[in-house]
Amino acid sequence: MTSTRHLKLGAVLTGVGGPGAHGVWKSPEVPTDASIDIAWYIEQAQAAERGKFDHVFIVDSQFITADSPPHYLNRLEPLTLLSALAVATTRIGLIGTLSTSYDEPFSVARRFASLDLISGGRAGWNVVTSGDEGTAGNYGRSAHYDYTTRYARALEHVRVVQALWDSYEDDAFPADVETGVFLDPDKLHRLEHVGEHFSVTGPLNLSRSKQGQPVIFQAGDSEQGRDLGGAIGEGIFTHQTSIPSGKAFRDDLRARAAAHGRDPETVLVFPGINVVIGDSDEDARRIERAFHEEDKDFEKSLKQFGRPFGWHDFTRYDLDAPFPELGDLGDRSFKTNADTVKRVAHEQGLTLRQTVELFSAPKPGVFVGSAETVARTFADWFLQGAVDGFNIHVRTPSQFARFVDEVLPILRERGLFREDYEADTLRGNLGLPVPENRHAVARNRRTVAV
Repeated sequence: MTSTRHLKLGAVLTGVGGPGAHGVWKSPEVPTDASIDIAWYIEQAQAAERGKFDHVFIVDSQFITADSPPHYLNRLEPLTLLSALAVATTRIGLIGTLSTSYDEPFSVARRFASLDLISGGRAGWNVVTSGDEGTAGNYGRSAHYDYTTRYARALEHVRVVQALWDSYEDDAFPADVETGVFLDPDKLHRLEHVGEHFSVTGPLNLSRSKQGQPVIFQAGDSEQGRDLGGAIGEGIFTHQTSIPSGKAFRDDLRARAAAHGRDPETVLVFPGINVVIGDSDEDARRIERAFHEEDKDFEKSLKQFGRPFGWHDFTRYDLDAPFPELGDLGDRSFKTNADTVKRVAHEQGLTLRQTVELFSAPKPGVFVGSAETVARTFADWFLQGAVDGFNIHVRTPSQFARFVDEVLPILRERGLFREDYEADTLRGNLGLPVPENRHAVARNRRTVAV
């Protein structure tokens, strides 16, 4: 079983437990302050780097309630955290989440360019539009942006940030002591952007890193989300439950990228997954059941069930009555998830209790078994074109170590995963091209024309 392509792997670090895993903090392996403990993050990032992972990924949101998952209640800001990881690692990519709805393009451009330089070209931006509509109140808005506006802002936002990252041509700083010339002013460019959602003068006061620009990641399963991914995403984060659905999603994103005039080979798809390794398949299922018991809490699930609907309070309803009519509730929040819940509940005639159990109750995972079984499953998904790689949620250090020590050697033996890093930048290890500086390209075209 061999391949000329190599799997790409990311580690998702969610400390004391994110959505669907709200019992992680009970594990003796996980410090109860893991989500704010930089030493814990460094330990996990270094473990991933020893395994030759492509990146670590820090998720984020900016609104909570008392019923939010434990990790969400008390966690470090992504770019601050990743800057600390940058000086504790040397090769692994560092991907953080920032919102296009509530962060200004200039600030985003500057923060990610700083991380990119601090890390030597290992930064990646996970572009989100903010699904939690309560975020609006934290930024002085009376209401969250509607779905269409959020995605229109996102596309313009990313384009502005990318243009700011090109403020300096790569040879803008001769720093010639003899002539006294530090900057070539002809190679510094103002932006002067005036658009529908943003007005940004520029230039950005940071040069490009050795990878040119941070890598753009994006996640979204709606039509608008997929089209945004096709337009700007170099890495696409998703949730797929089978090889056919994964292949269909990957084919769709690559087709959308081509329709936007992009090379579809530069669009990499990463489903987020949970992995459980045991001495045998049966032992792995036993471990999985123990994790599910840790997470089992119907009351918690019922309260967190409201998140896609703008943290709607579902405790007010009769659990055994038909799923309530909610109208357009969720349209300004996690619309795709909310619409799916409403559709399935009504099509199947489910009660509220049955709906919560269907969408929230732990289910047997796909990537569970002995090291050999899990390696075979990874290979099947990869070789059948369902993925370019995976984002692995790190639940406990011992399980993550088993993946690194037991599964990866099998994948390497089969030629599916790297023996060592190919490069010292995130782009280099992902096999993505370094984007040329747009002003240098224009200058070269003018020179050729003359």
